[in-house]
Amino acid sequence: MKINDYFTGLQHVGIPSENLDKTIAFYEKIGFEKAGQFMNGENRVAFMRYGNLTVETWEGDPVNKEDGAINHLSMNTTDVDAAFKAAKEMGLEVIDSEIQELPFWDNGIRFFNIYGPNHEKLEFCQIV
Repeated sequence: MKINDYFTGLQHVGIPSENLDKTIAFYEKIGFEKAGQFMNGENRVAFMRYGNLTVETWEGDPVNKEDGAINHLSMNTTDVDAAFKAAKEMGLEVIDSEIQELPFWDNGIRFFNIYGPNHEKLEFCQIV
C-alpha cells in the first residue's frame, strides 16, 4: 500500500491572511474567482480559483510576512482513510493523530497532514 494510490494531484495551496477581504480582492484583481467562503469556528475562510489552481486563504493563524508564507499544499485525496493508513505504514511523519473534519463544501471535508523532509506541511484532503 502506497499513499500515492489515494491522491490524484494538487487540490489547493493554503495561505493564511491578515485581512481576508483584502486578500480576496487581490486574487480577484489578478483573475481568480471566489469558489467558496466558509466559517471555521470564528475564522473566515475563502477558496479562490483560477482554472485548476485553488488557493485556500483564511484569517486567524499567524501570517509569515517573509518568503515561505505558504502554510500547506493539499493533495486531492480519493480515500482519506486508506491514505491515512498508508502514511502510517510507510513511516511518514503524520502530524494528526486522527482524520480531521471541517464543514466546507456541500458535505464537508476529511483530511490529515504530514511533514515533508523540510518541515513542509502536506495535507491529504477528501471532499466528501
